[in-house]
Amino acid sequence: MLQRKIGNSYWETSAIALGNMRMAALTSTEAAEVLDTALENEINFIDSADMYGNGKSELIFGEALKEAKISRDKFFIQSKGGIVTGDEKRYDFSKQYLLDSVDGILKRMGIEYLDSYLLHRPDPLMEPEEIAEAFDILQANGKVRHFGVSNFNPEQFQMLQAVVDQKLMINQLQFSIMHTGMVDYGMHTNMTDTRSFDHDGGILEFARRNDVTIQAWSPFQYGFFEGVFVDNDKFPELNELLAKLAKKYDTNKNAIAVAWILRHPANMQVILGTMNPKRIKESAAGGAITLTKQEWYDVYFAAGNDLP
Repeated sequence: MLQRKIGNSYWETSAIALGNMRMAALTSTEAAEVLDTALENEINFIDSADMYGNGKSELIFGEALKEAKISRDKFFIQSKGGIVTGDEKRYDFSKQYLLDSVDGILKRMGIEYLDSYLLHRPDPLMEPEEIAEAFDILQANGKVRHFGVSNFNPEQFQMLQAVVDQKLMINQLQFSIMHTGMVDYGMHTNMTDTRSFDHDGGILEFARRNDVTIQAWSPFQYGFFEGVFVDNDKFPELNELLAKLAKKYDTNKNAIAVAWILRHPANMQVILGTMNPKRIKESAAGGAITLTKQEWYDVYFAAGNDLP
């Protein structure tokens, strides 16, 4: 399994992470099998969020960790907070909310600390000084070791980084073969076509210049949770090429889709959302494949992209 150094730290972990968003639908026994499968395939990074399954995903994870008799230190465990669901729907980065969020996460998971904690989606009412106070308390109390964000643009990132003492090492962003806006914009600079639009503030280049690890979520999705592109009849040319490359590398289509993301030099991690042990194993194989530059471009073209 390819390893990734997180941010500019000495913290190295698997280039592929397991997201537990869908774990709420499993029994603890089923979830234990998922965790065993992850470790068997050298995946040692867990991504969560306090709002997944309204907290149930983390409860099941905690139960599964015990049932599988897996030591907590076998995993790098990350969670996110800041999205309030239900009747009081909002984003909330207030000091007390963040402190309570982490306490709730640790209690549900049955662990004493998080390796990393991310702010889930930008809160337009965020007050960086208040966030900084929460981060200091969480770190001083040994509850969180590292911090980051999710779905932040460069200006939001820098506004927060200017105030918090901790290095923000992670930005979790949607990226896949069928969600390539961060790449399109860079290649279509000075053009007037749709792909030249900058939706992200140059976040890809920003992350590379500032040693920020991009965690790519929804690696098999097209659109915004519209469905998967692997084995989807809507994308015949792409699937034909994925199959061809899978045959060449003696692997499967999911592994090629993962390898395509990891081939980018931006030090990305891939977050798997599946709870299917077979698919976890298939996808994990992508961590051992290095596509050529031409193969990377060929996949990009097969997904319907072009060069200016």
